[in-house]
Amino acid sequence: MNTPQAIAIGCSAGGVDALKAVIGGFDAQMQQTVIVCCHTGSDTVELLCEVLQRVSPLPVIEAQERHRAQPGTVHLAPSGYHLLVEADRYFALSIDARVHYARPSIDVMFYSAAEVWREKLLGIVLTGGNADGASGLQRIRALGGTAIVQSPSSAEMPVMPQAALDIAGADYCVDLTDIAPLIHRLCLA
Repeated sequence: MNTPQAIAIGCSAGGVDALKAVIGGFDAQMQQTVIVCCHTGSDTVELLCEVLQRVSPLPVIEAQERHRAQPGTVHLAPSGYHLLVEADRYFALSIDARVHYARPSIDVMFYSAAEVWREKLLGIVLTGGNADGASGLQRIRALGGTAIVQSPSSAEMPVMPQAALDIAGADYCVDLTDIAPLIHRLCLA
């Protein structure tokens, strides 16, 4: 397996606690670009950035239009916009129609990230209450990327990880507490 250059994470209901567990377990030496889409229902991700920064050894910032995706940094999709990564690894924001009732959409982010990083992308689906992320994870795997899905039994809301397993399958399906150590193994081995 290729060492990932980027990690794309999607979550919805129960996602803040799940993200704290995963991102809080990152290693400060990680040089992967991390992009996150979390359905928060909020008008801003500023508070989520602050909450995650308290536990993250890496900088946590809101992704901005035409800003470059930075290695060793966690970028959060802004509220109300789809987050896309362009071929030059700069972000683009879109107000296209909602996908699975959500904007930002995990599928949209996963699809664009898969095109950019292909086999060097690690896609992760965590807890959530809809199927957003499942087809995007399928695309990540189709382009040679690696998929981690939180075990539905360890998810606050098992619908999203179960949909990902049903539609995309997974290279790894593990409990929430095992995801950060697995990322560490895959990214720093």
